[in-house]
Parts: sequence; structure tokens; C-alpha cells
Amino acid sequence: MAKIDRVLISVTDKTGIADFARRLRELGAELISTGGTARLLRESGIAVTDVSEVTGFPEMLDGRVKTMHPNITGAILAMRDKPAHMQALAAHGIQPIDMVVVNLYAFEEVAARADAGLAELIENIDIGGPTMIRSAAKNYQDVAVVVSPEDYASVLAEIEAEGGLSIETRWRLARKAFHTTADYDRAISARLGHDAPVQDDAGGLPGALDLRATKIMDLRYGENPHQSAALYGTPGAGVAGAAQLQGKELSYNNLVDLDAAWQLVKEFNSPAAAIIKHTNPCGCAAQSTLAASYRKALECDPVSAFGGVVGFNRAVDEETARECAKTFLEAIAAPDYSPEALAALGVKKNLRVMKVAAGGDWLLVKTISGGFLAQTPDTALFDRASTLVKTVRAPGDAEWAALEFAWKVAKHVKSNAIVFARAGQTVGVGAGQMSRVDSVRIAAMKAVLPLTGTVVGSDAYFPFPDGVEEAARHGATAVIQPGGSIRDGDVIAAADRLGLAMVFTGVRHFRH
Repeated sequence: MAKIDRVLISVTDKTGIADFARRLRELGAELISTGGTARLLRESGIAVTDVSEVTGFPEMLDGRVKTMHPNITGAILAMRDKPAHMQALAAHGIQPIDMVVVNLYAFEEVAARADAGLAELIENIDIGGPTMIRSAAKNYQDVAVVVSPEDYASVLAEIEAEGGLSIETRWRLARKAFHTTADYDRAISARLGHDAPVQDDAGGLPGALDLRATKIMDLRYGENPHQSAALYGTPGAGVAGAAQLQGKELSYNNLVDLDAAWQLVKEFNSPAAAIIKHTNPCGCAAQSTLAASYRKALECDPVSAFGGVVGFNRAVDEETARECAKTFLEAIAAPDYSPEALAALGVKKNLRVMKVAAGGDWLLVKTISGGFLAQTPDTALFDRASTLVKTVRAPGDAEWAALEFAWKVAKHVKSNAIVFARAGQTVGVGAGQMSRVDSVRIAAMKAVLPLTGTVVGSDAYFPFPDGVEEAARHGATAVIQPGGSIRDGDVIAAADRLGLAMVFTGVRHFRH
């Protein structure tokens, strides 16, 4: 059992530190501290020795140099069971340090601000803190390292009960310390890499894929009850860091669908709603109000919407909330909710209500056996100026509006994707089929609204004329697709024969 006689304290997060230090002092420990931490302890009536008194040097370079000195690092790293180490300390008048209580500059808080400049980021990179933490963790046999206020109570309880800390406790604290410094370095690397003027390669992808993320919570289970699962990510950013305002515990599938809904509604500037089932939209609409958008989205496929997940790109108001409360929904994602909306949704006690903050565009990562696939997000936007009308007849104004809407939705439907739509509203969605013509048939079969006068969006080219012919048979008047098939000529000829307008975008939106 290692006795705690001398403690070094230097913390940015000062939560609970005065009470912790006071009790250590009452238990007989000498306290050494730096800057603001030492000032706080003195103001709290706790006796403390400044680091500068131990090192014989004042804090220098605007606080950049405080603890990087043999009188500190040697006191932490000396192994008590090695006579040569202890003789070296004695020769230089260095007293061992038995516990290091350190947490780091709040780099991640600064890095989370989009307006943080490089100079500010650099100044918030801690140097002495990680050195002390790693030194103590490396010498865990003799030195305890405490990096989080959440450990103060258990550390005090063990010292009070046992007179010191066990090797098991010191090893647990050391592992947590190494995890902390690893996360810190990765946060620095990721943020500075994001701002770098030169990327690792021409595609903007990193030379090494770093997948480390903080566990936000354990989940009840994965896609199925026999699978374990947890959520990892950045607290406060995107769907992973969303605040849950009410409802049951989130499931793995809830989170996947919430993200699909959120990503889809972000495509639109006007108020938009998307209803997701198994990652595919069963209804999407963009209208003049959020409530109108939700009603139009629900009209597309009210049967499939039962038990769905909804995303909104505006703060939810009372009218929209009351509309949502009429149907059984699993979860809602939106940037905010009015108090009246929360009251209206509150009648659905199990409904998961998520407040989502904007998050950066992360690499999209999937696992395969033996490795990972990573790609940049599909951020390609609709650009009417770059589209090509390939048929004799050009789309009319209403058709253009519907084609743009269908194209944005098709981008978020699993391939092969077909979307029948009018301006601002989906009418039928066909997803995930092995042949494109079957996706057309399923989209038409699923439609409960009239298909006459709709347009069709396709995420990839039509390999044969049959898909276009099937769309026309159900009443579609125009088609938007990337083009690029060796049979484009046959497909265009079929569209002309059927009186359809057809537009090529040159951009494919596969989603597997």
C-alpha cells in the first residue's frame, strides 16, 4: 500500500479540487501547486507550496514553463525500489512526489469553436500537463495519477480506509491517464489536421485512419438483441452528441435512423421534414412551414411512417409537434423545440426527442473483414446550370422544381434508388433493389398519392430503357439521372418516344 505524503496539483477543471486538496492536507499530505490552482487553494485556506519554490525557478514564458524541471519530473519518475534512483534524488535534494493530480488545458473546448484561430489553438496545447501525467502513469508502481474529478471521492475513501492506495488502484488510474493523454493528442492532431493548408494526399484523406472516440453511452443492444453496442463520438456535435430531452433509452437502430433523417433534411433551405424507416425515407417534404412539410411527408406513405423516425431542419413549433403526436413515432431530431412543442410532445412519454447541434463533416467509415473503408461525405449539390437536357422536350418550371427535389431525396435512398416526386413532396420511394426497374415498380407500388404528373429521380444511370418506360407507364413526365450508361442513347430515345423530359446531372449518388 503506497502512502501519499507529497501531492502535486495543477488543474484546469477546478471542480471539487478545493475539497479534495483540503482532505489530503488533513490526512497529512504536503501540497505543491501551480498558478491559478495554487491561488484557489490559498484562497480556500489550504496550505500549499508553489512549484517555483520546488524548482528554484519562476514560472516563465507566459506560463509555458512551470513544471518541466528535474525537481518535478525526477520526483515523479524515481523508482522507489531502485537504490540508484533514490540516491540520485538524495544527491540533488529532491523529495519524491507520491501523487499527481492534473487535468489538461481545455483544448477541445477551444477547438470546438469554428472561429478559433491557429494561434489560439496552439496556446491551448498543454505541454507540462501531459508530461506530468505520463510520468506518473509510467511510474504507477510508486505514484498515483488522478486526471478526473470523478475519481476524487474513491481515491480519498481508499486513503482514509487503508492509509494509501493499492497497486490495483494505481494501475487503474494509470490506464485512465494514458487514455486521457492519447485522446488529447488525437484531438490536437485532428483539429490541426482539419485546418492544415496541405492535406496528406490529393483526396484529403489522412495517411493513417484514427478511429478513437469517447464512449458517450452504452446501448441496450445492437441491431439485434444478441449484439452488444455502444455510442462513441463527440459530445455536443451532430446526432451522436445530441441532447435527449425526453423519451425512452435510445437504441442502435434509433441512432442510425436519426442520423439518416438529419442528413436528409439538411439538404433543404426551406422548412423540411423527413420520415425515415430502416434508413430510407418513406416520406419527405419541403414546404413553406414545418407543419405543412410534416403533413406532406406523412401523406407519401402513412403506413410505413408508423414507428418511424422524423427529422426537421427547423426548430419544432407547437403546430408541428401536435401533428407528430397524432402518430406513433420512435424518435424526432431537430435543432430545437419551442416550450409549447415540448409540452405537446410530452404526452408521448416514450417518444425520444433529440436536440441536435450542427457537427462537422466527418469521414464516412465502414468496416470490412480485416480493415476499414473511409470516404469523404457526399456533399455534391444540385446545380441546374451544369445539368444537360438530353431529350427533345425540356422540363417546364414546375418539373424543374420537382426534379431538383427528387434528386436531393434520391441521394439519401439506398441504391438502387428511385424517387417519384412533385415539387416539395415525395410520392413514391423504391430503395435497395438489385435491379433499377424493380425499384421503379416498388416506388410506384408504394405510392398512395396519384403518380400522374410526377417526376422521377434516379441515383444512378438507367442501364436499359425499361426503367424509364415503367416510370412513364405510371404517369411520370420527367426524369433526372446522372447518365453514363453505354445505352444512354437507347434510354434517351425511349424518353423521346414517350414524351418525357430527361436531364443528366453527371453526378452519381450511390448509397450502400
